Amino acid sequence: MKILHTRKQLFVFFMPGFLFGILYVNFIMKKYTAEPGIFSDYFLKQYQSADIAAGEYIWYLIRVRAVPFLLLLTLAFTKIRKLSSIAFLIWTGFSGGMLFSMAVLGMGIKGSILCIVGILPQFLLYIPAYMVVIWYGYTYPQNRWNTQKSIFVGLAMAVGVLLEAYVNPGLIHAFLGTL
Repeated sequence: MKILHTRKQLFVFFMPGFLFGILYVNFIMKKYTAEPGIFSDYFLKQYQSADIAAGEYIWYLIRVRAVPFLLLLTLAFTKIRKLSSIAFLIWTGFSGGMLFSMAVLGMGIKGSILCIVGILPQFLLYIPAYMVVIWYGYTYPQNRWNTQKSIFVGLAMAVGVLLEAYVNPGLIHAFLGTL
């Protein structure tokens, strides 16, 4: 039986991770979600009153965004490329499920909106960049790496970091002002 490779197929790995993240927060981590955390009123008020120095923040973002991306990119050129793509999708789903569940438990529907505002607009560029690498690793040898992919993922990640440093804090502050 020949398995067709489609991008929708990648949700087969992402969604169980997402579901497990939700279940993990609701059943296993239940006692920790009651403690104050990043979705507490105190933390959100502190963030709203903080002045983000984008010039300093951008160096932090480069480290935080470049390390996992470069790790996945490096693994995409090894023999474990498919396994690393699948593991990354499962882990990303798990992390997203946990984050959204904790946000909803802590703040209700406002928490889920905060999560969406928190990933915009930079994730509109990060997701396609990661998907190019994941798709390459998942479908190799049918799919080959080329210069266009290198340029695209480099530019997408660079512009994503710039948007996260300069645009996203303003969006978060504006949303927190409505709470």
